[in-house]
Amino acid sequence: MSELTDIKKRMSELETLIKETKDRLPAHSTKPPVMFELLEYEDEYDVLLKKFEALKSR
Repeated sequence: MSELTDIKKRMSELETLIKETKDRLPAHSTKPPVMFELLEYEDEYDVLLKKFEALKSR
C-alpha cells in the first residue's frame, strides 16, 4: 500500500477512536485518563493530517 493510503486508513481509525472516546466522556467531572486518551488521538490525527496534506501536494 502507498503511504497516502496507510495514512488515510489510520486517520479513519482515529476518527472512530475519537468519536468513541468522546461518547465515553461524562457530561460532568471528566476523568483525566479518558481526556488524555482523547488528546493523544487528536494529536496523532493532526500530525497525520499535516503529513497527508504535504504528501498530497507533491
